[in-house]
Amino acid sequence: MTTMNISLPDTLKSFVDEQVSLRGFGTSSEYIRELIRHDRERQQLHDLLVAGLASEPANPADANYFAQLRQRVSDRLAAGQQG
Repeated sequence: MTTMNISLPDTLKSFVDEQVSLRGFGTSSEYIRELIRHDRERQQLHDLLVAGLASEPANPADANYFAQLRQRVSDRLAAGQQG
């Protein structure tokens, strides 16, 4: 694991210390790692949403779509029980 040093104003340092205490983190590093993980997940979700917006429209997921999906699952289950 590599080390990264950051400088914080006293108010942010106090906030981090408070969050570490209140939320059960062992160290401020654990808290910061958790924030970075959440930010990375948020960015991945953002990228997926943007990709979805840029993609071609799909068929609507209406009652007919779900009926066909249930039928395909039933057909596969039935085929698996026969073999």
